[in-house]
Amino acid sequence: MSIELLTPYEKGNLNQTTTWAECIAWYEDLARRFPSVLRFEKVGVSDAGVPIHAGVVSSDGVFEREAIKRAGRPVFFNNNGIHPGEPEGVDGCMAIVRDFCLQPEKLAALGQTVFLFVPLYNVDGSFNRADTSRVNQDGPEQFGFRGNSRHLDLNRDFVKCDTLTARTFNQLFTSWDPDVMVDTHTSNGADYSYTMTLIHTQADKLGGGLGDFLRAEMLPAMYAGMDARGWPTCPYVNPVKDSPDHGIAEFLETARFSTGYAALHHTIGFMPETHMLKPFKDRYESMVALVEVALEFTVKNADRIQALRRAAREEGRKQSEWPVRWKMDEANPASFRFKGYEAKYRKSAIGDYSRLYYDRSSPWERDIAYYNSFPVDVAVPAPQAYVVPQQWREAIERLEWNGVRMERVEADRVQEVTYYQIASVTSRPSTYEGHMFHDDVVLERRIGQVLLRAGDYIVPLDQDQARYAVETLEPLAHDSFFRWGFFNSVLEKKEHYSDYVFEDEAEKLLADEPELAAKFAEWKAANPGLLGSQEAVLDFIYANCARYREPEWNRYPVLMIAR
Repeated sequence: MSIELLTPYEKGNLNQTTTWAECIAWYEDLARRFPSVLRFEKVGVSDAGVPIHAGVVSSDGVFEREAIKRAGRPVFFNNNGIHPGEPEGVDGCMAIVRDFCLQPEKLAALGQTVFLFVPLYNVDGSFNRADTSRVNQDGPEQFGFRGNSRHLDLNRDFVKCDTLTARTFNQLFTSWDPDVMVDTHTSNGADYSYTMTLIHTQADKLGGGLGDFLRAEMLPAMYAGMDARGWPTCPYVNPVKDSPDHGIAEFLETARFSTGYAALHHTIGFMPETHMLKPFKDRYESMVALVEVALEFTVKNADRIQALRRAAREEGRKQSEWPVRWKMDEANPASFRFKGYEAKYRKSAIGDYSRLYYDRSSPWERDIAYYNSFPVDVAVPAPQAYVVPQQWREAIERLEWNGVRMERVEADRVQEVTYYQIASVTSRPSTYEGHMFHDDVVLERRIGQVLLRAGDYIVPLDQDQARYAVETLEPLAHDSFFRWGFFNSVLEKKEHYSDYVFEDEAEKLLADEPELAAKFAEWKAANPGLLGSQEAVLDFIYANCARYREPEWNRYPVLMIAR
């Protein structure tokens, strides 16, 4: 192999990762040399104005997305560098793509499958290069930073899309509609013998035949494939207590994460997590193996995967209710044969407490509890369609970026709808990825007549993208637009009162509105300690009276048209 075709990783000491400039220039050169194998181009721009690139490898020189989709060809997607401090996938993908160009047998083995890849996703974070931000990690010598130029973690941004980078990803992903995705990472956490651990789209949450296929066939084949390559792999080590001895739980990757986002599109997603304490060379080699094993399985089983995806979408068109939240079954764990190190405790040298450490001189192998069942916790009745009033642009844009089919209301009309009244919301006390995330939401389901205005958006659920629409528009879903604060203004009452005036008005309201008087009596009985507060008393009366009601206050603005 000529020196020009070696990757920056291969030219170095095997403990170095490529820079963004080296990476992009290398791919551009490779695409010029092998135009019938690789197409490489800019697909977007980051918040800092840095180009984002994607590449396509095809065994027959067909690269046009629409031609590939018309032919129904399988698409395998490899995303790299979402956390530039976890870069082995960036370097590994370069070698994989280069080998497609140089080894005809590898290219031919793709068959009709297309290899789509993003070489380095968090381009902003890749420029923030140092050796200090990953305190628990062994190499490489220099690496990028998790946060992008707006100090956001892109692996929490797939639904809220605060970044131009996530917007680019949403549009790229939806337009290509990959069948399988591998998004490469490095783990933090416990110490153990494995170099490679694996997060996958949670099978219960993926649901239906696709989830069963993932759990019963694809995962066992991938673990066997990694064993055969000399890289024994275990599920991502997510201890239920302080160490794996007590069991590990599957990661419930909600839609803010890459694999959870993939599930919204009925795509099987993997998030390989190499172990932070293993040498970078080992992490690199195991990552290459994992991507290749996943790709080989996808090529071999593409017809079944595509058929299951079609079935999942068809099933969604007919569902009478939609699951929107899942919860771990703590009572019925499975088991997994795990190779770990003995967890021990000793007195801390820097504080007055005992600290955990792992004794590598005391390895063990035994069955541990594996909590991998996540039954549905919350399901909602399926409407015929949602209505998103046109003023809620942020929600509408994201629906558009994800290929959700919408229709416009042609003329003003009064419509009977189901809607949610927001009874209570509890938000996090501090910001989470730039938002005051709503952890606990209590809703009341109501029916009423509302005016739909010309230009409002109807979102029918008789479509392929129904799941994305449901899990973003239903407030109780794990990562709904509501939880991320897209509709916060409806939580604010806009008018108020002057207490010295409203005190007299409140007496009249209690006399004129029997329903209010009954509610007030209940409130007084439940809150005797608040009767000494004029503000608390008048606030309750003002909030619950019919005379000064604001219909929009605490009414979730996305409406539902019943089947």
